[in-house]
Amino acid sequence: MEHRVTTAVSAPPEQIWPLFVDVERWPEMTESISEVRRLGSSPLRVGSEVIVKQPRLPRARWRVTELEPGRCFTWETANGGTTAVGGHIVEASGQGSQITLTLRMHGPTARLMYATLGRLSQRNLSMEMEGFRRTAESARS
Repeated sequence: MEHRVTTAVSAPPEQIWPLFVDVERWPEMTESISEVRRLGSSPLRVGSEVIVKQPRLPRARWRVTELEPGRCFTWETANGGTTAVGGHIVEASGQGSQITLTLRMHGPTARLMYATLGRLSQRNLSMEMEGFRRTAESARS
């Protein structure tokens, strides 16, 4: 089960990537995230852990599992038999960029979680996408 949102942004990848990895700034960009706390002070890298609080959801500990600087990172969290995997991708496209955000759920209870939280997850992903787009484009102005 996967949610995927993609949008064009009139800003180059070099302007969007810093927004992706500055996770503590995400609550300023979107109402779908109320609090972010990094566990550690080094730049975001494979193995980095982050506590994320979203409205109507419990705190979650996300761990970066893949990172290609300037292009993408993936992280995951597990809770009650479901693992959620989030992807953040930026690619050059025309005069700007294309951003893709994904959220995939798997595990023994993933169907139940998807049925319960599917709409909220899709809404949050769309809000995050819009926050990245708006912030990147307003920085260009």
